[in-house]
Formats: sequence, structure tokens, C-alpha cells
Amino acid sequence: MRDRNRHLAVALALALGAGRASADDTTEKGPAMTLSARGTFDVKVAPLEQQPYPDGQSLGRYALDKQYHGELEATAHGEMLTAATPTEGSAAYVAVERVEGALAGRRGSFLLQHAGKMAHGEQWLTITVVPDSGTGELVGLEGRLDIQIVQGRHDYQLAYSLPDTP
Repeated sequence: MRDRNRHLAVALALALGAGRASADDTTEKGPAMTLSARGTFDVKVAPLEQQPYPDGQSLGRYALDKQYHGELEATAHGEMLTAATPTEGSAAYVAVERVEGALAGRRGSFLLQHAGKMAHGEQWLTITVVPDSGTGELVGLEGRLDIQIVQGRHDYQLAYSLPDTP
């Protein structure tokens, strides 16, 4: 149970951000994103599996269910994997989620890839649209998602580009 609680703390700190996570300087820089969507989101994180090891390391797996509000009106489902170390404030997570709904009135779906890490409490988080994952009117979507949590409210900003014609 202690490992499950530690993984949940790691997952929430990284995936949901304790404030705004800084961009990782090693991230590839793609084309300039010309559009922006903002809003809030609700998220439910449910533990699926936990694997503790005798040396204090552990791995965890979680189901993600999200509801995006604002310029992105969508639902999302995904999975997250976490890695915790015995050192407090040092951990990592990866996740993939499938987002389905409307972005600026255009309907379709796309995938988001998350990569987060914490080193002695300092956080890095990168969330990007998976290349060529857009469907419907979102074919050709490219972008990066930033999240920020202030006083319990989850905000997102999606910087993106999208071809003019669906």
C-alpha cells in the first residue's frame, strides 16, 4: 500500500504538475505553432498495477480518464507508467492518451504523448501530439500541450497547427 501511495504521489506531481513544469531543453523543436487553445480539464487517475522492488525502486501503472473544457471540448482515455526511486523528489512517468472531441469546432481524435521526470524536486514535462495521429477534421494536427495547476484548478494550453482544410 505504501508503494501504491508513493506512485500516486509521483504520478500526480508529474502528470498534473505542481505548478507549471519547465520545458525540457532536450526536446526536439518542431515547426512554429500558430494557433492556441485554452481551457480547463478534469482528470481521474486509477491505479492498475504496482511493482515494488526490495531496493526501494518501484514501477506503477495507472488508467487516465480526462474531460477537456474550453476551446478543446473532448474526452480522453489513456495509460500512464511511473518509476519511483528511494530518493524523495526523483521519479519519472510516461503516458499516452487518446483525445476525442472538437478542437476549435473541428471534430476528430488525436493522441498525446507525455514524458515527465523529477530530479530532487525539479520537474520537466513534455506533452506532444503524436505525429500523424489526427483523425476526421483534425488530420494533420501538430502541437504541444502545457498544463498548469493553480489552487486545485487544472488549466491547459495547446499550441498547435492544423491545415486550413479538414
